[in-house]
Amino acid sequence: MSRCSIEKIFPPTREAIARAARVLRDGGLVSIPTETVYGLGANALDQEAVNKIYKAKGRPADNPLILHVSSMREAACYAEINHKAELLMHHFWPGPLTIVLYSLAVVPAVTRANLDTVALRVPMNSIALELIRDAEIPIAAPSANKSGRPSPTTARIVYEDLGDSVDMIIDGGPTSIGIESTVVDATEGAVTILRPGGVTREMLERIVDVAPGDDPEIKYRSPGTRHRHYAPSISLSLWDGEKTDVFSETRGSKWCYMGLREPLPGSVRSVVFDSLEEYGRKLFSTMRDLESCGAEFIIADLPDDSGLGEAIRNRLMRASMDDDIG
Repeated sequence: MSRCSIEKIFPPTREAIARAARVLRDGGLVSIPTETVYGLGANALDQEAVNKIYKAKGRPADNPLILHVSSMREAACYAEINHKAELLMHHFWPGPLTIVLYSLAVVPAVTRANLDTVALRVPMNSIALELIRDAEIPIAAPSANKSGRPSPTTARIVYEDLGDSVDMIIDGGPTSIGIESTVVDATEGAVTILRPGGVTREMLERIVDVAPGDDPEIKYRSPGTRHRHYAPSISLSLWDGEKTDVFSETRGSKWCYMGLREPLPGSVRSVVFDSLEEYGRKLFSTMRDLESCGAEFIIADLPDDSGLGEAIRNRLMRASMDDDIG
């Protein structure tokens, strides 16, 4: 790691967190660890600071940001909180659940991509929470990577993607979940899952009524639904565990593999995970490792769509898309 990168990356000491809080208040960018992935943080109420996020990531302006706050009480400063939202916050905050609600006027339009809604969550990470409390501002924080790339799960990956675009990187070690938060719309009626994640559909259904499918009219209220995301630099093909056509198409090509099931023979490299949780935790880092193993494409095992499998399938399917979807 270069001298410059060492100067950018800080252990999560009390002094470093206090310094990061000052950087955020002054309009700078700080990458913070969460339980899901590393975020690229800025003062959510500062339009110029938020614009720096979009510029650093190369992020489309129509992709809203998530406000990271430290409590339900703080969330009420930025959104209209209803009974359903209170239930969700009580059961899943702190944690990997983002709730979309009608926004209050204090949140700049650029932060919410000109929508009338805002996305909020309380991260389940002591470093992130300490930083939010120190900074005394909501932190807008999408994943700390170039737009469209696999999300970062270590401080080193953040630096490799963003380099000097970020003022500080707080190193909290590898993330514990490895997949972005679940995003739900709780504005009215049944709760709608806009993006699956660490809080599963089954967990939500124990608490509130969940709409049976995605509502195309509101899905764009969530980040990660409008453009291609999570993609490695080489092509990604999907295997459902049954039809082996994807393997027969590899003749004469170098390919690598990741998943829960054992692949057919012939890969340059194979990564077989022990559990669904390990698949989720290592999904993005494995994509990044395999894209540099000398293969022409990756074959990824699609898990069943129950539990965490729904979120992993979502990420794999979006990563395998050729183009933006609108």
